[in-house]
Amino acid sequence: MAAREQPVDHQWFLEDSAREEGVLIKLQKFDALTEQIAAPALVRRENGNDSDHVTEQIREKSMKMQEAAHKSIGRVARWPVLVSTILTVAISLMPEARAQGGDAEKLLKAMSDYVASQKTVSVTFDSDIEVVTPSVEKIQFTSSGQVQLSRPDKLRATRTGGYRDIEIVFDGKMLTVNNKDSKDYAQIEAPGTADQLIDVLRDKYGVVAPGADLLISNVYDVMMADVIQSAVIGKGVVDGVECDHLAFRNLDTDWQIWIESGAKPIPRKYVITSKGIGAAPQYTLRIKEWKTDLPAEPFAFKPDTSARKIELVDLGDIDEVPHGIAKTGGKK
Repeated sequence: MAAREQPVDHQWFLEDSAREEGVLIKLQKFDALTEQIAAPALVRRENGNDSDHVTEQIREKSMKMQEAAHKSIGRVARWPVLVSTILTVAISLMPEARAQGGDAEKLLKAMSDYVASQKTVSVTFDSDIEVVTPSVEKIQFTSSGQVQLSRPDKLRATRTGGYRDIEIVFDGKMLTVNNKDSKDYAQIEAPGTADQLIDVLRDKYGVVAPGADLLISNVYDVMMADVIQSAVIGKGVVDGVECDHLAFRNLDTDWQIWIESGAKPIPRKYVITSKGIGAAPQYTLRIKEWKTDLPAEPFAFKPDTSARKIELVDLGDIDEVPHGIAKTGGKK
């Protein structure tokens, strides 16, 4: 696919128009509009054709925009015409983008409905989180784990990596966070649902239940809350399973999800790219096994005989990245 046209140099507009009252405009909006115009070229057309035709349309219209912009040098009155041209081009390409985005949202909603319909779920996963060092080197940390969920109010999640071995257990009344490495555990009363618990852990205590976000009953609403663009990229294969590959964007992150095709739309892979951080680190979650049967009493916590009980705030660093390394790939 051809490279996207580079944004127009707007210095001419700033120099010639800044003196005109009421014409000061944030030039970044121009770039944002051109980004929106070019974005549909990244998705395939609904009728099965490739994106070359769309890309050519964008290139031609972008060239016309640039010509209009350069002709407007020193002529402030032309700016409304230029804005009108940009908006016309954007609107002319919106139907296709909306169609693709609508399909992506439908596929994500089908996944959400299917996941919410499962009363009991047991999944295993692998996760990768990238960090960017002060010398702008990317380092990736890998963990594996398991999530067991019994709706509405029982959850167990484990995560084992090279630096941490963590267990979270919730029986509907009591929450336990167990740091197996240091043999410390903390317990707090937390009556409510598993969905509520996941939010409380993340927002109040900074504790992420690995993989659990994809299993909550309202996953569609949570994931789509700040989406500004979506697209169906096509098909992909994850661990031998054919999946629908979807891409979504918001202001700070881009995220992709691969959903198993067919009657069981299970999330198989999930990637978040943090655009607001230099070098754009990523977080990746891959679902390995998906089962709907649970072992007997999986939500009863039995501490090691040598473990000591402490306050949750004193539990220490239980993240999957060693303490002191900043600028990690985000997790929703």
